Amino acid sequence: MVDVDGVLVHPHGGGHWSDRLEADLGLSRADLDRAFFAPHWQDVMLGRADLHERLAPVLAEIAPHLTTGRLVDYWFAADARLDEALLGDLAVLRAGGLALHLATVQEHHRARYLWETLGLKARFDAMHYAADLGSAKPDPAFYAAIEARTGYAPLELALLDDRPANVAAAQARGWGGLIWDGRRPLGDLLAEL
Repeated sequence: MVDVDGVLVHPHGGGHWSDRLEADLGLSRADLDRAFFAPHWQDVMLGRADLHERLAPVLAEIAPHLTTGRLVDYWFAADARLDEALLGDLAVLRAGGLALHLATVQEHHRARYLWETLGLKARFDAMHYAADLGSAKPDPAFYAAIEARTGYAPLELALLDDRPANVAAAQARGWGGLIWDGRRPLGDLLAEL
């Protein structure tokens, strides 16, 4: 199981996807955080609400010059630089017979973007994400849902993630876990499992 953000996918230019939001689209990141992310993101991320349906009235209030489509296209494209070196290392493991799955905290639209537009469906066997599962890392329910869907026992699973809390939660269920910081070769980390 491989995490996406901070592991496989990074913002273009480093930093955060919204660093140039105000300069590029005339929308304050602080306003977007206050009016959209703080009150709505949990429901969107867990699949209880649609991204565009929650975002549209917020933009009408704080940035009426923007459509949800334009903002979402900007967001997804700005946060879409693939770590090709890591993907290459993972491809070698997959070619050797290891099943590779994504285990990620995403809402439905970005999950589809990652899978279809960025082409991760050609590099992984399946994707398990928060909005589809109804829970997010590090909630134990997230890991339990993946076990139920895949049929793998906890001892057959390992998570590669950049957040120690997510790895610790996986390990608490009996999974293997590796913290990815992008500095050590994947082979060195795998040797520690």
